[in-house]
Amino acid sequence: MYYNNNTLIYLDGEFVKANESSTDLYSQTLHYGYGVFEGIRAYKTNNGTKVFKAKEHYERLKKSCELVNIPFNSTVQELVDATYELLQKNNLTDAYVRPLVFCDPNMSLTKPNNVSIMICAWEWGAYLGDKQLRLAVSSYCRPHPRSIKIEAKVCGHYINSILATTEAKDKGYDEALLLDSDGYLAEGPGANLFFEKEGVLYTPQLGNILPGITRATVLELAEELGIEVKQGLYTLEELESADCAFYCGTAAEVIGIESVDDKQFHKKWDDTLGKKLQEAYSQLVRKTETLVYTTL
Repeated sequence: MYYNNNTLIYLDGEFVKANESSTDLYSQTLHYGYGVFEGIRAYKTNNGTKVFKAKEHYERLKKSCELVNIPFNSTVQELVDATYELLQKNNLTDAYVRPLVFCDPNMSLTKPNNVSIMICAWEWGAYLGDKQLRLAVSSYCRPHPRSIKIEAKVCGHYINSILATTEAKDKGYDEALLLDSDGYLAEGPGANLFFEKEGVLYTPQLGNILPGITRATVLELAEELGIEVKQGLYTLEELESADCAFYCGTAAEVIGIESVDDKQFHKKWDDTLGKKLQEAYSQLVRKTETLVYTTL
């Protein structure tokens, strides 16, 4: 699904075959989840392939490393260039890109001395599909921000997401909705939450959520479109009384929510601010300026 015998990955400055690569079974990342990653999308445009906000993603990768004391030995521009080259070598246009910083062998609970960086890519459609989502409020909450660096995209943090998504799907739902440790709305397992009420958008404030790059893009688009957005602490009851809601994330893009715990939103998706932002986001990521290469 993700690679074949000809697929190349970027590993510590070189392009090597995915099926011939390996990692150490004593890696601190494998044993403790002590690593950081990013999710980036590349889009096909009339002028070639465009990696959306590549610089911002690699800057967040660097920041995540700094927050959890993992060495970061590459420059942002070096990784941006490597990403475009990787896509070209694998003849990929519309693709999902996954950089991963992983640690050397270390069985102690101390920061690593050495790390490696890998970038891989594969064809991947919208992560949550293209239909409105049926959500279940999760029995799991987001970790308390004093227990981890919530703003870092750390491998081990996503056990929380896996548990929440698995629980929701086992109950017959499409995805989960997580609250924070105080019971306020937080986010999805891999996406940020927005909801609309009386022509205004609301979204949980930073502090208990991952500061998503797509979330920031939606905020930028909303400002351009003259849509008022409020950020704060909101309850599940406030969401349930909203006109509509949507998730956004690099993998999910912008996708509408049909219901939460079988309570449906009454406003038709096509008439919502979310739909307007979904269309604006789709146009933005496929704009053709500032391209680095044209597919051969």
